[in-house]
This record gives sequence, structure tokens and C-alpha cells, in this order.
Amino acid sequence: MRDAVREMVPDVAERAQSVDETRRISTATIDALDRAYVFRMLQPARFGGLETTPMQFYEVVRELSAACASTGWVASILGVHPWHVALFAPEAQHEVWAEPAARICSSYSPVGTLTPTADGYVLDGRWMFASGCDYAGWALLGAKLVADDGRAVDFVTVLVPAADYTVNDVWDTVGMRGTASNEIVVAGAHVPAHRMLRNYDVARLSVPGHRLNPGPLYRIPFAAMFTTAVAMPIVGTVAGCYERYVAAMRDRTRLSLGGGRFAEDPFAQVALARASSSIDAARLQLEHNITAMWECATADRPIPMEMRLRLRRDQVLATERALEAIDTLFTTAGGSSLGRGNPIERAWRDAHAGGVHVANEVPRALALYGRGVFGLPVEDNLV
Repeated sequence: MRDAVREMVPDVAERAQSVDETRRISTATIDALDRAYVFRMLQPARFGGLETTPMQFYEVVRELSAACASTGWVASILGVHPWHVALFAPEAQHEVWAEPAARICSSYSPVGTLTPTADGYVLDGRWMFASGCDYAGWALLGAKLVADDGRAVDFVTVLVPAADYTVNDVWDTVGMRGTASNEIVVAGAHVPAHRMLRNYDVARLSVPGHRLNPGPLYRIPFAAMFTTAVAMPIVGTVAGCYERYVAAMRDRTRLSLGGGRFAEDPFAQVALARASSSIDAARLQLEHNITAMWECATADRPIPMEMRLRLRRDQVLATERALEAIDTLFTTAGGSSLGRGNPIERAWRDAHAGGVHVANEVPRALALYGRGVFGLPVEDNLV
């Protein structure tokens, strides 16, 4: 699978400009990702997936993101959702993976309304930012479970097939343009009880899916898996930009500041060193924390809150470091890199677009870490 991914990377990179212009990842790329089982890396083996380690998945995401940010983002987001579906009741898993290559998108904000009925629930709502929804056949949607009087009594995630929702093409943005992060609308869709999962149960690692999937992969917190899936494409995008920057600048001659070779400018050399160190630090911290959780899960040890908070702290700081690195590269690349479609310019837009995801909000995540250190209660779905 890794060989197949590396073989497709040059084609993914060649199509990156078209992805940016058309706001679509080509069918050829989606099909190639399917054939390489990228979307099934975290899918249970019993349902035709690879059930790999988390780091094997994130390494592939990083390589794809270095070639094309939108492709890496979609691979990461659609690729992490089979892991989440594996936490649902067995009946839901059998429904989704009646087609083993099923792809699932998401919009987790609890903006929908889930109303109980005699035989399940009725779902209504409108969700923004459903990355990859144009390429998916199912959606994981956040909702408030309401009582008879309309009061919200719980926060949940529901599985909805594409036949039950409409996609509105509203994603025309400055960056990550090919991610198809469009709007999903549901009006009065019936949801069987087995396709609803309480967020509280997911957070405390007590879910019905463990009856089918008891392996260590499915004993890692949702917050760790999802927030790393949001951060790694940004780190990969910036790492790819760094490689292109070095290749473009190695033989460039300055038109200002007295001319001369760019590579001989000591200020440019310092900028390169700072950027490369920030990229390495971001990648290594992400890998360190997710690996530590994997080791706890494989040893059947509880994952302590300190580790969960540390992962969130380092995840947002990894994104911040990556954005600082690409700002340094973009600033020192000069006016010749300002043209729309230049790989450095495109990566700069893509990285910053990914950086505004709620999971990358630095102050909020750092405040949670501080609360934990001071012994204050921490209640957040992304920890």
C-alpha cells in the first residue's frame, strides 16, 4: 500500500493546480486512493479494512499532503471516519460496510436536531464544512437530542446515508479548495436507534462497537484520532512547500538587494533553518503523542488525562509551528512567488485555510491543558 501511494504522489502533485482551479479532486485520484486502500487503513479488518496503526495512517496522510494539500486533507478526514464508524453499534457497521469501500464524510458541530419517535429518531438540520462530502456515500453528523418539550438533553453523532441528505455547493474559498467542504441539509430523515452514538460514551471509551472491534486501534480517544487527522495534513503541506522552496531558490538570482545568488544570502539561510526546525518539531511531537497512546492501548493500559491533554496541547502547537514555518518561507521567497498558482503561494493559502479549523484553535486548547495542570475539571469533546 505504501508503495502504491508513493507511486501516485507525482500524479497527485501534477494535478494540484487543477484541484485548486476546479475545486475538485479528480476521479482518477479518488480511484487511485481507493485502490491503494488509503480510505480503509483504519477500517476494521473484519469489514475489509487494513486496521493499521495510527502512525502508518498519518504517515500516508503527510506524504499525500506534501504533494497536494486538498488531496491530503480529504484522505485524512475521509480516512479517519471508518475508525469512528467502528465505534457504532454492530448493526450500523454492517449497514455501512455492506459496501466495503464505502466513504464517510462528517460535520460534527451539534447543529442538528434529533427527535425521538416510536421506532428511532427524526433528524433535521443544516451542517457546514462537511469535508469530502462530494466523494462520500455516508455522513457523520452532530446533533442535539431533544426531549418532548424541545429541550436539548444530550449531544450525539448520527450516521446518515447520502440518500437522506442534500449537498449544497458552497465551498469556494481561499485555500483547501478541492476538499469539497460543502453544506449538508437533512429534512425529516428517519434515523434508526443503532445509527446514533452518544458523544459522552465516545469520550469515556465505552461504546457498542467494542463488541465487534476490541483491538487497540479502537481504544484510542476520538479527540486524539480526529485532531491529529486535522493537524497532520497541514504539517505535510508545509513540509512539501519547504522541499519546493529549496528546489526553487537554490539557483535563483536576486533582482534586488544588490543581486547575487539567493542561496548565498545568510538571512535566507537562517530563515531556512528556522522553518525546517519548526516543521520537524511539529511532526515529531504529533508522532510522539499518538505513538504513546498506541502503546497504552496495545498494553491494555488506561490512557491518562495528562496524556490526552498533552496531545491536544502539542497538536495545536504543531499547527502553529507549521504555519509560522510557511510564513517564513513565503515572506523570504520574494515577489516571484506571489503569482497565483505558484506552488509556494498555493501551499501558503492551503495551510492557512486548514489552520482555521476549530480543532486548531490554539488558545482554547492551551487553556484546557492549563486547567488540567491546575487540577480543575476539563470537559471538552476534543480532549
